[in-house]
Amino acid sequence: MNKYLQAKQEEFNKAVEFFKKEIAHLRTNRVNPNILDSVQADVYGAKTPLNGLASITVPEARSMVVAPWDKNIIKEVEKAITAADLGLSIVNEGDKLRLIVPLLTEENRREIAKKLSKKLEDARISVRQIRDEIKSDIEQAEKNKEINEDDKFRFIKELDEEVAENNNELKKTRDKKEEEIMTI
Repeated sequence: MNKYLQAKQEEFNKAVEFFKKEIAHLRTNRVNPNILDSVQADVYGAKTPLNGLASITVPEARSMVVAPWDKNIIKEVEKAITAADLGLSIVNEGDKLRLIVPLLTEENRREIAKKLSKKLEDARISVRQIRDEIKSDIEQAEKNKEINEDDKFRFIKELDEEVAENNNELKKTRDKKEEEIMTI
């Protein structure tokens, strides 16, 4: 692997990991506590992630229980979950919240699949931007006589192979998530 590609390898990895993290929040027909990762409640004068305020359990296939450690903040937690607009039904049981996950309709599944495709396109754009940066570095190095023309073409070929590899990983991840979404 050439030094130009190595210098930006971490950025490729971050783009792929960011995509995986982003799509973990998309709803499927299975209950997944990860959909609450982005929820932050305004308590104690600051926005705090929900997983730092409460225990989140999945006692049944269609529901989750959010039990705040401090019972006085249950209203703020409920408000934050409602504001996140995750499509969950919330039942306040006094000391805990029961989140019921309704079945997705065909229309809902298609809408979520569209969001998934949009996130995939955003991830591919990130990968393409990293590729463009590396390619311009390689071309600049050739202009400055740091590398010869053969090295330039070899480095660009390695770069294109790396980009294709990252795009394949993104596509596989998207396909797996889309299958989860579309499964009834």
